[in-house]
Amino acid sequence: MSVISVVGKENLEAEVNSGVSIVDFYADWCGPCKMLTPVLEELATDLAGKAKVVKVNVDQNQELAAEFKIQGVPTIVIMKDGEVVERAVGFQPKAGLVDLVNKNL
Repeated sequence: MSVISVVGKENLEAEVNSGVSIVDFYADWCGPCKMLTPVLEELATDLAGKAKVVKVNVDQNQELAAEFKIQGVPTIVIMKDGEVVERAVGFQPKAGLVDLVNKNL
């Protein structure tokens, strides 16, 4: 069972309103997004209790993607207590994502 939640407009806010969250804006057709999934699954396990990982499908949540000004996928948005604190576009190595999260813990 995956430790990553797939969320949409109706439940994103509840998922990211406290603590540090990694929000992956992705699309099913996106090659780099598919490459990022196992990295995020590892991170979700490694950071359990410190940060959570959620995914937002931009094709199914276009309004949410627009609200977050997503220009390309994958886009990783680091949120702390419901506020955007970091962004990274494109495939990110695990070490880079860990650094982004640790800066905001």
